[in-house]
Parts: sequence; structure tokens; C-alpha cells
Amino acid sequence: MGKDYYKILGIQKGASEDEIKKAYRKQALKYHPDKNKAPDAEDKFKEIAEAYDVLSDPKKKDIYDQYGEEGLKGSAGGGVPNGSSFQYTFHGDPHAMFAEFFGGRNPFDMFFGQRNGDDDMDMDDDPLSSFGGFSSMGGIPGMQGMAGMQGMGGMPSFQRTHSAKKQDPPVLHELKVSLEEIFTGCTKKMKIRRKRLSLDRRTSRIEDTILTIEIKKGWKEGTKITFPKEGDETPNNIPADIVFVLKDKPHPVYKRDGSDIIYSTKISLREALCGCTVIVPTLDHRNIPVAFKDVVQPGTKRRISGEGLPLPKQPDRRGDLVLEVAVRFPDNLSQATKEKLKELLPL
Repeated sequence: MGKDYYKILGIQKGASEDEIKKAYRKQALKYHPDKNKAPDAEDKFKEIAEAYDVLSDPKKKDIYDQYGEEGLKGSAGGGVPNGSSFQYTFHGDPHAMFAEFFGGRNPFDMFFGQRNGDDDMDMDDDPLSSFGGFSSMGGIPGMQGMAGMQGMGGMPSFQRTHSAKKQDPPVLHELKVSLEEIFTGCTKKMKIRRKRLSLDRRTSRIEDTILTIEIKKGWKEGTKITFPKEGDETPNNIPADIVFVLKDKPHPVYKRDGSDIIYSTKISLREALCGCTVIVPTLDHRNIPVAFKDVVQPGTKRRISGEGLPLPKQPDRRGDLVLEVAVRFPDNLSQATKEKLKELLPL
């Protein structure tokens, strides 16, 4: 059994978008570590963020509703049918998600410090409207001088003002891969160091994290793998996305042309004129003989179908291995050889 995201948020399957948002708001406020000092509050807070990340996204929610957490995350025996390569991992920061959900403001700063540890506030209400019943501004210490508040009928009204945060530009990293890794697919683990806000949301700490990248068969150079909001975090920003850009490592044997690989070789002038067999190595360590019976012109190419790299969208099919042949001419010839060639070669 995987996680029940609906149960985590305290809602029923089939809940509407508004109900999902309302449930996240209620649970996130209840278990936020700034307010809830229980030992497991941080873990529950992260679990709530993951549940909201899935259920608020139509694609993730649809897969989860059909196949559960195992199908969503591509676990063994629980993958999504029909060959889908969808695989979800929660990379988000629950604190950043919380701050973004509340528009960058901290709903605890204004009120929770005044409640003397009372944890019975109804989290189904907005923290800015949960203090009804005060007959005047004097009911909340320190509120007399608050800008943007006007008494109306004995009740205070609040004008919410906050500056919108902007996300930092993406941080790009080059990820070099070999043709063998593209041929088989592989997993890369990249260690990054970034700033993360502490629980007080004001001071920061340095944190190391490992990002796991699944390189799929046949991925082309320039493919981008994005980890949302994994960059440095400050009180005034939305963390940048970390983006890895695939770059082919130079190969000692082949060049790459999309899903084709090119193998270049040289033959002697005699082989070019009289015929020869060229042995062509493959990426999976086989040798394919290619015979030339006629005269081989410099720059001749031969295609060996299906011996290249997997096609990125159809990894069960492959591109071609292209053989390029250059002719190696002798540096000099003796006079006797020249005379013999004049007799043998046509004009």
C-alpha cells in the first residue's frame, strides 16, 4: 500500500480543486514547524506538501487516482501500463511551497506570537480572519499603529499588502555523458550545495543534496533535465530551477549525428582499387564485416541499418551506423612503379 494523499489532506477522493487547496491550507498551518512543536511535525509538513503537489496537478492526480503511489512513482510491479515512462519524485521544498501558497507572507508572524501557545485555532479559517470578536483595535496588543486598518462598526479590517516574490533565473549545469551511457541508459547522481532558509524563514543555512537523474536511452545532446526550485533560497526570492543540459563526451571511435553514429576508417590505395573488407566495431562490442568489391572512391559511405543509438521516442528502434571511408595515398612512388601503373591503369 502506498501513501493515501487524500487521507493526508483529510479529504475524500474526488474532491474539487478548491477543496484540495482548502485542505492543504488547513493541514499546512496545523503542522507548520514554526507553530507545531511535535517531533514529527516537520515530517508531516513535508508529507502534506507532497500530497498537495500531486493532487493539485491534473496529470499527477489522474495517474495517482488510477494506479496509486506505486504507479505514480514507477515502483517495481506498480508502474503505469502501456509503456509510460512517467516517474514522479517529490523534489520540492515544503517551506517554499508554503511561502508561495501564502503569497510570500508568513501568517504566523502577526498572530501566533500573541496566542500564548494556544493551538486550538480553527485552521479551516484564514489566520487573518480568525480573531473576530475583538471589539476594538486594543484587543490585539500592538495593533493600534498598524497601517491600513480602519475601524468599521467596532470591528477592525485589514488591508493585506505584500510584495510579490520573483523567481531567480535558472541555474544551468553541463552534464557530460558517453555514447555508451546514451546507448544503454544510466542513472547519474549529482551533488549540489545551496542555501536553504531555516525554520525561522529569515536566516539561512548551507545544505548539500543529491539530485538523481535518470538518463533515458537515446537522449539527444541538449536535452534538459529540470529540478524545480532547488537553487539558493532567501527570504525575498523564489529559488531558481536547477537545470542539467546533456552534453556528449568526445568518443575515441565514433562521432554522433542525432541517433546515427559515424565510424571513420582509412584503406590503402591498393585496397581501394582492388577491393577489401573493412571490420566495423559496434557500440555493443560486436564486429561487422563490410565488403567492398568495386573501386572505392574517397569519401564513400555505407549505412549499417539499426546499429546506431536508440531513438529517443522509440527506444526499441535504433538509428544507423555510418561507415565513412577515406583512401590513404602513398607519399611517393618509385619510377619503376610509376611505369608499371601507366601500363595497367586506364586513362
